[in-house]
Amino acid sequence: MTRRTVLFVLFDGVQSLDVTGPLEVFTGAEKSAPGTYRIRTASLDGGPVRASSGLTVVPDDSLAEAPDPHTLVVPGGEGTRSPRPGLTDWLREYGPRAERLVSVCTGALLLAGAGLLDGRRATTHWAYCDKLARDHPAVEVDPDPIYIRDGHVATSAGVTSGIDLALALVEEDMGRDVALALARHLVVFLRRPGNQAQFSAQLAAQTAQREPLREVQRWIAEHPDADLTVEALAARASLSPRHFARAFQSETGTTPGRYVDRVRLEHARRLLEDTGDGVEEISRACGYGTPEAMRRAFVKSLGTAPAEYRRRFRPATVR
Repeated sequence: MTRRTVLFVLFDGVQSLDVTGPLEVFTGAEKSAPGTYRIRTASLDGGPVRASSGLTVVPDDSLAEAPDPHTLVVPGGEGTRSPRPGLTDWLREYGPRAERLVSVCTGALLLAGAGLLDGRRATTHWAYCDKLARDHPAVEVDPDPIYIRDGHVATSAGVTSGIDLALALVEEDMGRDVALALARHLVVFLRRPGNQAQFSAQLAAQTAQREPLREVQRWIAEHPDADLTVEALAARASLSPRHFARAFQSETGTTPGRYVDRVRLEHARRLLEDTGDGVEEISRACGYGTPEAMRRAFVKSLGTAPAEYRRRFRPATVR
């Protein structure tokens, strides 16, 4: 493989983990196979930058002097809220030249500000998805996945998801064995697919204000194998099914059925990743009833069947 330059853009207020996480992945890959990657960092004027944590980072180059990148990585951080105009101008001119354009966390705001996400599907940190969608209506914002690939452009969610995306890029370049070795070295699992949700079902939905509805949410999480029809849940809340459905959606932002689906899927994923239980046993434990019903739910939400999901994302230590 021809040596590929990976260029990290630095600026004041950058989130240091958005830089160092993916950088360690690419650096580890280069150490495992010297000549694969050339990793460089650059700020607008070549001067040191101060990260949002107070850490001072000294870049290799100015952006004007940096080598043309194969992979251009734009991290996030507080500095993305009011970027220097020169940075946006540079991204607008040079971003399209990169063979792979990558953002970590709120780095997506910089790419969008330069018009590089127009007409594309993208994600960012969950707290900024609404802002990204509001300020850049030409971008199709999906708040759920930890990262999204749309052609040669890849965007990721908050902080550590940049590591997941970098591992996926290394796997694409160098194969699964190298990426797996890096994941083990960094003490992370090579197990999170890009369409894994940024949050658990319970965190993704709002907590209901009224105690009877909060109790129903707890019951669903603790009893995914139970009868979780609207009628059964409404009875637990001492409400009519119609009133319950309206109140639940009003207070949590999602319907009872969708909430149940997400909880069951999350529970099934955990059991596939962390136990050696059979697919049939897991389907019953999660309320699907049959392996086929669970398979349909997995294919619809994750694009893969349970057995394949387990093969890809269960740690080798689980038997």
